Amino acid sequence: MPLQNRLREHRARLGLNQQQLGQMVGASRQTVSLIERGDYHPSVLLALRIARVCGVPLEEIFFLEGEDRDEEETNG
Repeated sequence: MPLQNRLREHRARLGLNQQQLGQMVGASRQTVSLIERGDYHPSVLLALRIARVCGVPLEEIFFLEGEDRDEEETNG
């Protein structure tokens, strides 16, 4: 079950570019880009910082493939 994310959507909702988000969470623009593409999995600490900046629970951004949060909310 690969780790999936909705970082791009949350970043766009906040009106931030990758560089700005990276500065806010202590990561480079390249790291944010890699996370969004699914080519890099952040540490727990970085994932928590991202969730805090986005103002949502960690599970709203990062989830396991096949455990889509939208499906859980409509079926639950």
